[in-house]
Amino acid sequence: MATHQYACYTDASSLGSVTKDEGSQPHAPAPGGSHEKVDETVLSAIEAAMIRIRRRQSRRSLARPVVNDLDEPVELNTLAVIDAVDEGAGDSSRDVTVGFVADRLAIDPSRASRIVAEAVRSGFVRRVASQEDGRRSCLELTATGEEAVAAAHRTRQLFYSDVLGDWDAGEQREFARLLTKFVRSLDDAAGE
Repeated sequence: MATHQYACYTDASSLGSVTKDEGSQPHAPAPGGSHEKVDETVLSAIEAAMIRIRRRQSRRSLARPVVNDLDEPVELNTLAVIDAVDEGAGDSSRDVTVGFVADRLAIDPSRASRIVAEAVRSGFVRRVASQEDGRRSCLELTATGEEAVAAAHRTRQLFYSDVLGDWDAGEQREFARLLTKFVRSLDDAAGE
């Protein structure tokens, strides 16, 4: 299989290279997008990095240590529900529902309903009536769910601390700022 060279930033001043399989499709600009405004080298570096992140995330290599460190056994799908419910709890402008979980996990509502039901059965999440509409069912974490999400935050942040430990404080802050900005732009592009 043929490979193509793509530039990958290894530090602020130099470019390294990574390879990409020939079977992968090149980047196509989004309709009305600003593809022309971004250097191809930058786009290739971001694409390569995002592919590596996606592969790592699909293996759930960070979720497994979280699950293993909990007192109560928890399925990986349940952990995803717990994270989504925790995220939604910080947004008082909307109820945390099965639809919210489906949206956050990018899954169809019927699948979200099944994994939310499992999270409820497992005792990590409970259903409560909406304060806006009593006919509507909302989700909130139980005490066990709150313990699980706190353990998840600790485990992930310890991992990130290890990864970023040899970066200087300015690089760490700049990475956090740019990554947050990038994720917001992804949300905007997806219409979220």
